[in-house]
Amino acid sequence: MQISLTATSGLERRLEVAVPATEVATEVEQRLKSISRTARLKGFRPGKAPITVVRKQFGEQVHAEVITDLMRSSFAQALTQEKLTPAGGPRIEPIAIDPGSDLKYAATFEVLPEIKVSSLESVSIERPTAQVTDEDVDAMIESMRRQRPVFTSVDRSAADTDKVTVDFDGRIEGQPFEGSEGRDVQIVIGSQRSVQELEVGVKGAVAGETRTLSLSFPQEHPNKTLAGQTAEFQVTIKRVEASSLPEVDDTFCRAYGVEEGGIAALRAEVRKSMERELEEVIRTRVRTQVMDALYRENALEVPRALIDEQVQRLQLDAARRMGAKDASQLPPREPFEEPARRRAALGLLMGQIAQSEGLKVDRDRVQARLADVVATYPNPDEVRRVYLQNADAMRQIESAVLEEQIVEWAVAHAQVTDRPMTFKALTGFGQPPTQDTQQ
Repeated sequence: MQISLTATSGLERRLEVAVPATEVATEVEQRLKSISRTARLKGFRPGKAPITVVRKQFGEQVHAEVITDLMRSSFAQALTQEKLTPAGGPRIEPIAIDPGSDLKYAATFEVLPEIKVSSLESVSIERPTAQVTDEDVDAMIESMRRQRPVFTSVDRSAADTDKVTVDFDGRIEGQPFEGSEGRDVQIVIGSQRSVQELEVGVKGAVAGETRTLSLSFPQEHPNKTLAGQTAEFQVTIKRVEASSLPEVDDTFCRAYGVEEGGIAALRAEVRKSMERELEEVIRTRVRTQVMDALYRENALEVPRALIDEQVQRLQLDAARRMGAKDASQLPPREPFEEPARRRAALGLLMGQIAQSEGLKVDRDRVQARLADVVATYPNPDEVRRVYLQNADAMRQIESAVLEEQIVEWAVAHAQVTDRPMTFKALTGFGQPPTQDTQQ
């Protein structure tokens, strides 16, 4: 086999390979003989057809298969011989593939760059430190109370935070339309969860009162027949209920999945959830600084193939979030170019660190991370089984653990300053745990 290597531009290489015609012919003959042992051809018993007949029947197909297989195997052999690591699949250009001639082809591809990670000794990293205090737990439980208000019927005008139950009938130019009728519809004034005109329109009303409200549908309304239209609604107020905060008792605890242990157990669960959130926020802040430093301190020529791969992933992620149903709805690639370049570069840098420092995935950490993930579900044992049976899901956890180990290595080699902070300042107070995540 003859090999000719050319550096065309940057990381791109062109590899011309020639495989002797004798090697091609030998492989074709061996495959034809193998076929002849079992071939069923008209006029011959199975496996008894002459090789000349088998060659005439299958020769062209077998030759094409041999050419494809020899291209694949010789390309891999050439990479090993030239000590090349491709960044992606090659672009194959056949030069000579006719029977009886040497197999010649050119493979164009990018190689991975040579990577040397710069020292992090001069990099400054600020690591937040904080603790969950009793006051933080009190504030979180108070927030949880606000998430579950208790409503009580009142005989007065509806005001902010009241829940108003209504029936309504709408018309556009005197005609009903899809969704124009509603019965026992509940509106919490000021919650911004209902149409704004309805919330404003029922404010000040009392039970038994009927009001006429005008509602304008926006131009971007999903129902095109309603977009830009104005409807008139007859709204009957059936009930006005004032909101109050629930007592923190056993019933309240059960609403958040704490069946036993009462308030003490609830506080323990809330603290545990807040501590998990705090750890994740600190980990994320430090990780972001490490990644910024690695990217900033290590200028790297990134193979176009790796950038394109990351662009496609980012496009697909964005499309899923937007509810796109097919590839024609993918967002344009331009906004993703720089984020994709950064992700690809960081992937190369972290891979080099793991290799040069001998970092291996810590199996104990993988199990601990899996336990943290499944703990947020109401049925952790079942979710754990699903993860363990899903190789892709476990690879994601392993990648996250290895990345965490790399970040710790980077922190150990950088200039780190601890900055004391409060839970509220660090997390923005956080979100109260929901019933599902606490069961």
